[in-house]
Amino acid sequence: MALARNRRTQRHIDYWPGFVDALTTLLLAIMFLLTVFVLAQFLLSREVNNKDSVLARLNSQIQELTQLLSLERSNSQDMQDTIANLQASLSTVESERSRLQSLLNEGSGAGAAAEKRAGELAQSLDAEKQVSARALNQVELLNQQIAALRRQIAALAQRVQELNRYRSDFFGRLREILSDKENIRIVGDRFVFQSEVLFPTGSAEINPKGQVEMKKLADAIIQLNREIPDDINWVLRVDGHTDNVPLAGTGRFRDNWELSSARATAVVKFLIANGVPANRLVAAGFGEYQPLDTANTADARARNRRIELKLTER
Repeated sequence: MALARNRRTQRHIDYWPGFVDALTTLLLAIMFLLTVFVLAQFLLSREVNNKDSVLARLNSQIQELTQLLSLERSNSQDMQDTIANLQASLSTVESERSRLQSLLNEGSGAGAAAEKRAGELAQSLDAEKQVSARALNQVELLNQQIAALRRQIAALAQRVQELNRYRSDFFGRLREILSDKENIRIVGDRFVFQSEVLFPTGSAEINPKGQVEMKKLADAIIQLNREIPDDINWVLRVDGHTDNVPLAGTGRFRDNWELSSARATAVVKFLIANGVPANRLVAAGFGEYQPLDTANTADARARNRRIELKLTER
């Protein structure tokens, strides 16, 4: 009867020896995935905060996530190959069990040893069966994470597209309402006002003509705010820049950095006073350290004295 019970137990055994190594490999892959995912999130947050090059870095992150997706697909295929190898090993174990069972049926002198060996194999296969189930669960989890990465890539690409479209529309409107001003132009992804259009020399007080232009800008921003969906967390960054001629140090501002910051802040405050939501504006001063033209000429210095507007994402 003991032999019969043992025989029934052995018919249901399904186990792959040596799967512990495969599980270790899987856990390392998962740790790698989680580490890369956290790093990607950190880099994304950092890129978003970098308002000078957020769109380029978002596109770079999309490429990195795509590479990670390819890597995880490869890891998933490796796991499937390992499972296939373990299935082949299982067939070998089943053959050994059958041989030992035959010895028991023939009543040979090796029956007791064969029965003991068969029992050990049964216990081992039960344990490996549990490990196999856990491995299959891990493969399923890996597939879910790959799907999540796909969704994240698609969402990032869509946000970049939408922000580019709204920025193009916004700059198009500004071009229409300010097209007759030769000191107002587009440079790359920024709308540039020469400082002389807005401020007297060495001052951070917007002159009357500059206030007229800034009022047009405020109206365009208010219209833009109505159109951009709430889930796009955009801001208009106002950057102040000066030339490289040092200030005398006897006036209101000690250096060009203070002057550029004060001018950017003055533009932001004027826009807020004319109805632009404060949470959609940010001011930054760069002094003379981000020139458009590095030549040591009066024309180059005039080009470098400017206020730049950039529509970007937080």
